[in-house]
Amino acid sequence: MPLSPSQTRVLLEQLGHRPKKQLGQNFLIDGNIVRKSLELAEVKEGDHVVEIGPGLGTLTQALLDAGAIVHAVEKDPVLGSHVEAIANNESRLHLIKGDALVHPLGDLPADVSDYKIVANLPYAISTPWMATVLEDRLPCVMTLMLQKEAAQRYAAKAGTKQFGAISIFLHAAFDVLPGHDVSGSCFYPKPDVGSTLLHLRRKAAPFRFRPQSTQLIREIFQQRRKQISSLLRKSNSDTASHWLESLQSIGIDPSARPEQIDAEKWISLEKLIC
Repeated sequence: MPLSPSQTRVLLEQLGHRPKKQLGQNFLIDGNIVRKSLELAEVKEGDHVVEIGPGLGTLTQALLDAGAIVHAVEKDPVLGSHVEAIANNESRLHLIKGDALVHPLGDLPADVSDYKIVANLPYAISTPWMATVLEDRLPCVMTLMLQKEAAQRYAAKAGTKQFGAISIFLHAAFDVLPGHDVSGSCFYPKPDVGSTLLHLRRKAAPFRFRPQSTQLIREIFQQRRKQISSLLRKSNSDTASHWLESLQSIGIDPSARPEQIDAEKWISLEKLIC
């Protein structure tokens, strides 16, 4: 079970550790959220589960108790050693003490394609880490505690101010299910921003853009309020000229802004080339 705020404070003092804001160290202290995370991900015995930033090991212990094989990445050496200690040499815990942007899937074996990600994701790395995951083996499920703003970007639909490149890439490969807002009182220390528990399930036929198209979409969304035809004309990407010729054939108004074009239309543009 998660520790109470006072127990968490005492444990951190015993470890000689002060929570580091730059690493997003806000520790989960609500058992209901832990249970909800495992329920959404349908964690069962024998599942390979990647966890990012286990912190004090609350979620890690729950995953191990459920019988999962946990591949965790913890950047903070003090917290990494603590997680190892509470796991008590459990063979199903595989912990890397390092940067999740360097080890986005921990030590997940190369031959494991059916895996899950369950994590209280450090806010500072959420989008670059997600971009890296989308270039690797896609998990069948992701249940992520995120900064509310990041969750809104991930789940955003075309026509909203949150809609961007990461929204397109995620909606192409995953069903992004409605999130659950989580109170700041569920963490110690209490974060300055809101949090959301977001659930993503891999589509039966996930779609991934080619690297050059991924780069082009990111480039386009840097000027999201300009006309798509103008942005494609100015781009040096070979893909841009093909997309420009194809806009009207798939129902995209050349004067539309990138933020107005839904994920399916971007996929259609890519499929014309693929």
